[in-house]
Amino acid sequence: MAELYDGPIIDAHHHFWDPQRNHHPWLSGEENIPFRYGDYSAIKRPYYPDDYMADAGEHRVVATVYVETEWDPRDPIGETAFIHEVALRYGAPNAVVAQAWLDAPDAAQVLAAQAAFQRVRSVRHKPGGPASPEDVGTQRTLMSDESWRRGYAELARHGLHFDLQTPWWNLPEAIALARDFPGTQLILNHAGLPSDRSEQGLAGWHAAMAKLADCANVAVKVSGIGLPGRRWCVEDNAWIVGETIAMFGPERVMFASNFPVDSLCGTFDDIYGGFKRIVAHLPRQQQQQLFHDNARRLYRTVADVIRIPDASSDLRTIA
Repeated sequence: MAELYDGPIIDAHHHFWDPQRNHHPWLSGEENIPFRYGDYSAIKRPYYPDDYMADAGEHRVVATVYVETEWDPRDPIGETAFIHEVALRYGAPNAVVAQAWLDAPDAAQVLAAQAAFQRVRSVRHKPGGPASPEDVGTQRTLMSDESWRRGYAELARHGLHFDLQTPWWNLPEAIALARDFPGTQLILNHAGLPSDRSEQGLAGWHAAMAKLADCANVAVKVSGIGLPGRRWCVEDNAWIVGETIAMFGPERVMFASNFPVDSLCGTFDDIYGGFKRIVAHLPRQQQQQLFHDNARRLYRTVADVIRIPDASSDLRTIA
């Protein structure tokens, strides 16, 4: 009989932020940018580990991986310093995906500075590019830009991974990147963003992901797969989760909440409870890989104890 996973969890992709204290172009103003979940006004508020743990509830989160939050691009090191201050106080996050603009003139210096922080393991720079499959023939992403690739080449020097967020129709460029830089671990965010759930859209997603799976230095985070205007449910997402695991194997897939962003389409329990139900038929060892072991191995999470300090010492009370 299938049993739901009840072991430790390392959330492989989430965010903390305080847009009232630190400038985020997309969070700090009154206006919203176009976003795949629609109106995101509800998350334009401080979100710290105590907020996160309240959302996590009874799920046994023992460590987390913070991913850059599109903080003010003029100050990428400021974000990393801030999140290490958070980690010192709360015991989380236990690994950090930092901001670095790989095509910037100072990319090499920024990467060196980011790598010097204790918990930084990876960087992210969304490469932009075609907004739909129909535009692929006329546009390319930054993954094909020579100056961007020079910055990417610096990652191996510092032992850094790269977190890639791009929709599935740009994955041929990601395949070229993975093959040209075999010594750099590439981690695809949000399962390649399979937002088009039409038969044609899912077929295109599957074909692109299957080819990417041939690259041994690529892993995938299953997260951010909610649908606008619909509450996250197993029926909508089970096939995508199952096919991702089938293509990449349970040793190259990680589950993640993408909170607080995905709180726009479901509760933490909707999402993690859904993951648990979807993979309940798998052997216990494989479930633990998906929920915990792969994130620990790939992000080399710092051992710490998540703690919620009293309000008088909370970061949000410090000027």
